[in-house]
Amino acid sequence: MAKIILDENRFDAAFVKSWTNWQDLETGAFTAKGQSFESTIEALREHYARFTPQFAEKESGVKAEVIVQIAREIAAAGSRFASHLWRGSASGNLGGWQTARALTLLHVLTGSVGTEGGHNLNAWNKFVPKPFSVPPPQKQWNELLYPREWPLCTHEMSFLLPHFLKEGRGRVDTYFTRVFNPVWTYPDGFSWIEMLRAEEKIGLHAALTPTWNETAWFADYVLPMGFSSERHDLMSQESYAGQWIGFRQPVNRVLRERAGENFEYTYQANPGEVWEEDEFWINLSWAIDPDGSMGIRQYFESPYRPGQKLTVDEYYGWMFEHSVPGLPEAASKEDLTPLEYMRKYGAFEITRDVYRQNEKPLSTVVLAGADVAPDGTIIKEGKPVGVMIGEDAAVGYNTPSRKLELFSKTMAEWNWGEFALPEYYRSHIHRGAQAVSLGEPSEDFHAKYAPAVVWPADAQGEVYTLLPIFRLPNLIHTRSGNAKFLYEISHKNPLWINPSDARNLGDVRTGDLMKVHTEIGYFVLHAWVTEGLAPGVVACSHHLGRWRVNQDQQIERMSSAWVDLKEVGKGQWKMRQLQSVSPYETTDPDTKRIWWGDAGVHQNITFPVHPDPVSGMHCWHQMVRVEKAGADDRYGDIFVDTNLSFAVYQRWKALARPGPGPGGLRRPLWIPRAVRPDESAYYINR
Repeated sequence: MAKIILDENRFDAAFVKSWTNWQDLETGAFTAKGQSFESTIEALREHYARFTPQFAEKESGVKAEVIVQIAREIAAAGSRFASHLWRGSASGNLGGWQTARALTLLHVLTGSVGTEGGHNLNAWNKFVPKPFSVPPPQKQWNELLYPREWPLCTHEMSFLLPHFLKEGRGRVDTYFTRVFNPVWTYPDGFSWIEMLRAEEKIGLHAALTPTWNETAWFADYVLPMGFSSERHDLMSQESYAGQWIGFRQPVNRVLRERAGENFEYTYQANPGEVWEEDEFWINLSWAIDPDGSMGIRQYFESPYRPGQKLTVDEYYGWMFEHSVPGLPEAASKEDLTPLEYMRKYGAFEITRDVYRQNEKPLSTVVLAGADVAPDGTIIKEGKPVGVMIGEDAAVGYNTPSRKLELFSKTMAEWNWGEFALPEYYRSHIHRGAQAVSLGEPSEDFHAKYAPAVVWPADAQGEVYTLLPIFRLPNLIHTRSGNAKFLYEISHKNPLWINPSDARNLGDVRTGDLMKVHTEIGYFVLHAWVTEGLAPGVVACSHHLGRWRVNQDQQIERMSSAWVDLKEVGKGQWKMRQLQSVSPYETTDPDTKRIWWGDAGVHQNITFPVHPDPVSGMHCWHQMVRVEKAGADDRYGDIFVDTNLSFAVYQRWKALARPGPGPGGLRRPLWIPRAVRPDESAYYINR
């Protein structure tokens, strides 16, 4: 579609010329530096010439004429073209991050970035207030979170932690799994079990969780943690073109305090004495550093009562007084403190009409002492802070050039020059990769970007793409297992099969038992024959397949099956369901009314890790082999060989292109990351 818009001159030339770094473009023998904008656009057309509508039809199955029509509709929408990219495509496929870049290219060509009716950037809409005290950034780099192999990873790579520790990269002394269930949610859960039970790899493991989960079975401590209605919390989301902040409160505590009761801590009012997270970390920090000699306690002392323990009212009250523009004034008009205002209303709008933030003039304070580079970038203290657009100094975008980077110098400098422009390359579950997995040649498969699948010796059946990440609208990962009415609605995740594939697999009917082989094992579940998906694809929904290893403890019995979990050989794990969901007696009469008898099948645990060599994102879609189950197979059976899963990890890791990058950097300084270390930690030799 980008090719069509370029070829037919339907793009916003003024926007592209002003707000992209087209002068940096390099493609083939063409270098834009010193060339005209028009010649650069022509070079761009030549670069994308191979992506014809016919090529796109062959790859996608969408008719060429439909692709042309949609491209022209997008161009006609211009600056009011809006799109939405859920993470399904990006997280499902090898190179899925290119989906976002390619879609953004359409927004760039139409000038619909940050415009009314167009595509806004989430950083413009979210608001994060600063607390009263922030500790200095750490000066150590943790390669278990941001390893050298993936210097451009979009976030920390915790899903690979068991393999990192297996390689001997380190040891975790104390590990908190916070609202987090890696044994169930992440791929390769048996490798997590092996890690969590090995004291030489994990010292102490505490599971902070609002509901019991599979990871909790392997924790030293299980610490109940409050749901959203049982804790204080801040919220700010990109729900419209404005900035707002929301304040969640523990409902029972607030209600009882309004009735005249007093509580020191939220757990005293919560059912089951469940702690809220803020108070837990405050108290844990005081317990670790009771006299302040370690330098930890000072960040959890009251800004109003020096040397005294911080309360949640003081923590949020200070932020509302000092860090939320306009809130103190709005509260004052109602004779309320900012905290009282937020307790009363729960939300406050900071600003609206958050459009074209890139065009905001750079302040005189920021301009003071700054220099303008030859390309127009405004540099201060060695960092880009704005950009010259004609005669105007503007804030720009948060990129090295402060423009939208049509050509990514970062990709070029970090050994991925072939992807410096938005590109297309084939997923790991492309039909070419499927052919290679069966020993057939394919010109569509390139081993430098995707490893070939090596099937286990007993893997039989036809090869399919398994779609494992679509969601049921009433469940939330593993955090809704105690919600009885939600599990009454959804409690089964069958294997979706198109009728034509059902015929090819031996006249499969709905309810037949099927065996799905992955690269590291298999799982067994019922078929659901439906025209709700394309031929060549099978699907199994997320959320379901909960299990417990203890029959006696009444833990989420309405959503989980009691299983026999055994390591039948070194790294070889077998799970068999002993008892599924059934009615049982508790103080809640509804548990005797349970009418369903299924908890689903845990598919994620049979998936190997697939770390994208560029973004580091796990590529969730699976290439699988599907056959009818055998005489010895039972519903819910699972087998995994973690020796195979480690081998798959090694093959995917080999595709990555490790740092360091320019100047000995571990990671580009400009890419955001959580809990950012001191800049000195970014350099390997410093």
